[in-house]
Amino acid sequence: MTATLFTLTFAVAAPFWALMILLPHWSWTARIISSPLIVLPVVAIYALLVIPAFGDVLPAVTSPTLGGVRDLLGTSDGAAAGWAHMIAFDLFVGRWAWLDSRERGVPALVMAPVLVLTILLGPLGLAAYLGVRARWPRPTVARAPEPQRLG
Repeated sequence: MTATLFTLTFAVAAPFWALMILLPHWSWTARIISSPLIVLPVVAIYALLVIPAFGDVLPAVTSPTLGGVRDLLGTSDGAAAGWAHMIAFDLFVGRWAWLDSRERGVPALVMAPVLVLTILLGPLGLAAYLGVRARWPRPTVARAPEPQRLG
């Protein structure tokens, strides 16, 4: 079952990445990606892997040591759970970056390689997007004038 869950992890996330990278201007992409619930299928897989091993996982994460984390991730179940953890967070970060880039008007051709980098090497993709977003400031929203007080 672990091998199946491992394979399923990226398969359930891939359609969302495809929408953001390949169909960024399709109206349904914005509707779908705007929901943070898109990460729930991966989170469910993570839960299926972690909850049965909670007795082993909890000590490794509450008092982490290099050896303890290595031993936890060095099993098939641990590697599959670690993979699901990474995929869930990478998707959540990619979703945030895509939504933020739309607000800022970052071109889709600029975002595509950033999103691919986020899929492959999550934190480096995040760093790349933080660099990109500095060039496209968020548009300012015109405020309604304050009502004048009488007296």
